[in-house]
Amino acid sequence: MRPAFKLLQRGGFLKRTFDEFKSGTHKVFSMQGVTGNFDDMEIHSFRHPSSLDGIVTFSDADIGGFSKAKMDLEPFPAEEGEEKQSYGRFHGNVSIELPPDRPNVQRSGYAAWRTVERGRSLFGRPYWNIDPYAFLALRIKSDGSKYFINIQTESIVESDLHQHRLFSKTPGEWEVIHIPTNEFVRTNHGRVTEPQGEMLREKVRTIGIGLIDRIPGPFELCIDRIWATNHADSVPMSKPHWQVHKSPKMITDID
Repeated sequence: MRPAFKLLQRGGFLKRTFDEFKSGTHKVFSMQGVTGNFDDMEIHSFRHPSSLDGIVTFSDADIGGFSKAKMDLEPFPAEEGEEKQSYGRFHGNVSIELPPDRPNVQRSGYAAWRTVERGRSLFGRPYWNIDPYAFLALRIKSDGSKYFINIQTESIVESDLHQHRLFSKTPGEWEVIHIPTNEFVRTNHGRVTEPQGEMLREKVRTIGIGLIDRIPGPFELCIDRIWATNHADSVPMSKPHWQVHKSPKMITDID
């Protein structure tokens, strides 16, 4: 009984299989594929205590650098009787100092986080299919630093990412950002890659955010949740609405 119980726990094989079956059944009976009216799809939320189990953080410290990156859960202020919810606080310190004992490392000064890859189920490896959606939406509070959204899809080249600048319109305040899913640019190690082609939106493996402005010092980005939507005015669970902020889709290498 104990092995079966573990399989049914959050993230277990049978649990993932059940979730995939439930999601597919809902889409069939709601006829979303026929009507084209797709419900918003949550990709990651930091509102529950186990939110950190689904993400990983990394920085140049992994190759001997001195930057530090951490993700914590912080509570939202709650009125009496309301359910307590949290948000993710991605913070740390950026250093461009190079490790003296690793001459092959010639660049540092980055920090990032991403979702973990979803485990296999009886239906195979599940992906996020954002193809039916026009926007990737994020509710964030930024410090104004230069962040990029990184999407990793199923690809022959493992190190390929599709990136888009995360432009904050109101640094220091909560806001909802909507980014058109067709504006992400294919890159490899920060450089635009040719040929571009279209992002394989049916098979998204991971989504995350990176800080690559290489400005030494502390940073902080708060994230409530990330979801895919067809509504430019969508807001998560009655949170304050902010206008869409459109942005250039050109990504340049940062020296």
